[in-house]
Amino acid sequence: MTPDSMTTADSMITAAVQRLRTAERTRVPCAPIREFIGADDIDAAYAVQQVLVADRLAGGARIVGRKIGLTSPAVQAQLGVDRPDFGFLFADMDVTATGIGADALLQPKAEAEVAFVLARDLDSPELDLNTVRDAIESSWAALEIVDSRIADWDIRFADTVADNASSGLYVLGDRLPADIAPVDVAMTMSINGEIVSTGSGDACLGDPLNALLWLAETARDHGTPLTAGQVILSGALGPMAQIAPGDRIEARLSADGSPVATVATHVEPEQYR
Repeated sequence: MTPDSMTTADSMITAAVQRLRTAERTRVPCAPIREFIGADDIDAAYAVQQVLVADRLAGGARIVGRKIGLTSPAVQAQLGVDRPDFGFLFADMDVTATGIGADALLQPKAEAEVAFVLARDLDSPELDLNTVRDAIESSWAALEIVDSRIADWDIRFADTVADNASSGLYVLGDRLPADIAPVDVAMTMSINGEIVSTGSGDACLGDPLNALLWLAETARDHGTPLTAGQVILSGALGPMAQIAPGDRIEARLSADGSPVATVATHVEPEQYR
């Protein structure tokens, strides 16, 4: 890459960062940022994400974990990609105790998944399924409230990666029994008592542990390995569903037909913005 092309690339990354910053600050969704960095430039997309994460850290935010996105083959096919992506979880994204505030989101959707809490770091040069399984302290039923700063969810791979993997908020519910493998669960998610999504553990890259292994290797290679105590949202077990003020969202995980864990939250009745 020549100096001129590097300057151009840097200016495009800066333009994408500024657009997403403005959307976050004004609470008004923006046009896609792929017009600056291309629809599938992975390095540029993560470069934008890293700048925005640094912004939050400089403002006093604290990283508490990661989220994995694009774990569903159907969503990957929709966006024309063959890999998941990841974003960062910050402490103020955890609304387990409070529910979803009226001004927290722009165009939210809910998805049910399995969350892991890590007992040890995952920074080894050699990682496999046994390694990541042994590193899990506990597994939980979780709701991720995904969001997008991109208007109308008009996203491609670069848009969602740059936008911290379309992150919003998350909720932890019941702990999964130790003898239940995440891949074996069936999921039912309802909004105001109406079932809106169903799925299973194997919808998440074939097994949520596969997703965790992918993230552990990727985070290590990016120089920011997963560490003990972090919360990892492993990816959706079924389709996401749009949510609105006043909604109550609940997901139930079952094994062999019997409920084993639930998670629920509510959305404050006021308008989002």
